[in-house]
Amino acid sequence: MMPGVPAMNITDLNRECLLHLFSFLDKNSRKYLSQTCHKLQDVFQDPSLWTLLRFSSPSELARKNYILGPALKSLSICWYSSRVKICNIEDWVKTALQKSMCSPHLNTVSDFLQEVCKRCPNLRTLTLSGCAHIGDENLIQVLKHCHNLQSLKLENCSGVTDRILVMVPLLSKRLHTLHVNFCRNITRKGLSQMRQGCPEITLQADMSADMIADRMPDDFCIPQRTPGKIIILR
Repeated sequence: MMPGVPAMNITDLNRECLLHLFSFLDKNSRKYLSQTCHKLQDVFQDPSLWTLLRFSSPSELARKNYILGPALKSLSICWYSSRVKICNIEDWVKTALQKSMCSPHLNTVSDFLQEVCKRCPNLRTLTLSGCAHIGDENLIQVLKHCHNLQSLKLENCSGVTDRILVMVPLLSKRLHTLHVNFCRNITRKGLSQMRQGCPEITLQADMSADMIADRMPDDFCIPQRTPGKIIILR
């Protein structure tokens, strides 16, 4: 500190500077800093800080070191742990030990997505990887409530089936990118009908239809997007 220059506290900075400072911090650092005083707590809760959220495991969702609200535009939950392999084992094959390993996070992501549906109507991109316990119904609710969703990228999500391919054109008018990579219960039939019915959607399905499915696909048809009507392909 220079002689004659008064000491400056971080709270002496104006709100714009504090927001800029917070923008460089990760979620944990933001939370810890916000707990030091009411002014920083108020900055922590500013919606402009929370347009993007990234999580590297389901356990991070329970830390409450983030704000979930209408400002959220991009959400990513990507889990690459070895435990993902256990989660992807069919329930009727899992041992008691494997079921106990899945139990703590069985509904973690699906419950979180329910909150997203309630609080984040402006979500534009959703990326889920290794989230084996989410299913079609979880994603259908996202499509119903997040009308601005433009990109849905799924990887290694064994609970996802051809049903989501059916519902996408019915529920999401702005979606232009759909990835279902390494999702073993997506079939060639589902992908083929999706491409025919919705050619304007960029569809990617690396390995999905080449993997061994553990569910029998239901017969279905993909509705085709048109400006004024829906055509059912049979």
